[in-house]
Amino acid sequence: MKKSLNIVLISSLLFTASCSKDFLDEKPTEELSTEQLEEAAKQDPALLKGNIAGLYSTMYNTFSAQGADEESHDDFGQKGYDIYTDMLCSDMVLAGRNYGWYDQIARYITTTDYTKLEASHAWKYYYKIIFAANTVIDALGGTDVEIPAEDIEQRHIMGQAKAMRAYSYFYLANLYAKEYGTGSEMILPIYTSTDQPNQPLSSTKDVYDLIVSDLNTSIAYLDNFNRTSKDQINKYVAKGLLAYALGARGTQADWQQVVTLTNDILANGGFPLTTKRESAAILNENGIVTNPESGFNNVNTPSWMWGVDLTLASNLDLVSWWGQVDYFTYSYAAAGDPKTIDKGLYDKIPADDVRKSQFNAKNLMPLNKFFAPERKAMGQRNVVTDYIYMRVDEMQILNAEAYANLNNAASAAESLKKVVSLRKADVNYISNLSGQALKDEIYLQTRIEFWGEGKSYLAMKRNKATITRGSNHLSFPGQSYRYNDEKLTFPIPQVEIQNNPQI
Repeated sequence: MKKSLNIVLISSLLFTASCSKDFLDEKPTEELSTEQLEEAAKQDPALLKGNIAGLYSTMYNTFSAQGADEESHDDFGQKGYDIYTDMLCSDMVLAGRNYGWYDQIARYITTTDYTKLEASHAWKYYYKIIFAANTVIDALGGTDVEIPAEDIEQRHIMGQAKAMRAYSYFYLANLYAKEYGTGSEMILPIYTSTDQPNQPLSSTKDVYDLIVSDLNTSIAYLDNFNRTSKDQINKYVAKGLLAYALGARGTQADWQQVVTLTNDILANGGFPLTTKRESAAILNENGIVTNPESGFNNVNTPSWMWGVDLTLASNLDLVSWWGQVDYFTYSYAAAGDPKTIDKGLYDKIPADDVRKSQFNAKNLMPLNKFFAPERKAMGQRNVVTDYIYMRVDEMQILNAEAYANLNNAASAAESLKKVVSLRKADVNYISNLSGQALKDEIYLQTRIEFWGEGKSYLAMKRNKATITRGSNHLSFPGQSYRYNDEKLTFPIPQVEIQNNPQI
């Protein structure tokens, strides 16, 4: 199959490391050694800010996992894996196969064959961030160091580095392990320093213990951190990541902490919920958007907690999330490989729900949810529409999910209604739900609200759900899969097994 459109790509990668020691030892010769960086950081901690900026840019850089030689047009950081997971849980449909990107994801080939290149994309990407975060952590004294309260700048840098390490391990644990289970399954190698040799697999419990520890440290260290842009992690983003991790582990004590964390974010974070006008385009008789705040394309949207302001300097074009999903960008979506909503999920959205209008009724493309503002077919050539990583509505619905898991139906219903009431008029039915019916409604609202944002897969695993593919899937329409089916989780990739003798 044809694999690319005609386009010139510019790629700038800060980090070249992978997960195994062989790959971890590879780095640009112009980079400082860890020892040199540690010594320099003692003199001027601000030097490490460049390393932190590099962590954040890796999240959106093209070819950030495999490198430019592979020219994988599904390799562009976090948003690439958001597409992977949305397709694995079947809420996003690959509705065309003209170019081949995501075809083996949608057909569950990658998840059942460890030799496939795509199986190593997320592995390399997240371990690359872990290595880079460990470089900063080592330079500040190591993973176990306690930085004094008066060393404010060092605490801020360490807090961001540990949050990024936790974020990476969290996604690895979800993508490469079927579930938390008893916590005893051996799932991932843990690296907390750049000088460690190849490590064997650690248990799910040990991985989550590190995630939780890192995020608790991050929250403490970022308490008085005032970020200069939304691509940086502050304490509220760290609390959001911790809420996700605790929800994935899912003990009663964890869910109680999720309530506490999300209540704090909602009360004190300063992020209002996404409004109805921000949720979907409203077109006049000439097809012109009358609410420019819509489009999910602006990091300054008040509800966005974490995202990145993409500019011409970001050097993004076809190889990007927008280049895969948006009809109004020079994209595969417009050229014959549209990404659409699952027909079964679309049919569950009530007619009076504004989120129904996010999708074209004929082809089910998200034409009125995500779009470049000019709304000209294939019009945006250089991507300057922004990326979203987290918005406060996630915390509101996760708050409802936590209450439901604590058997507090009244609080769960009230929390859920705060979002749903901004999308449709009648929400009284929610107050009459309890038990599994309420949990099912919260899960459904999660899938509808965050379609295309990479959150449904995480919710599928938290809820131990069974998914059923809609009739518009090109592969396995009507087939059902449990959350822990091998088809829904990546295998440890061949490159890791070959390069890490401890596995």
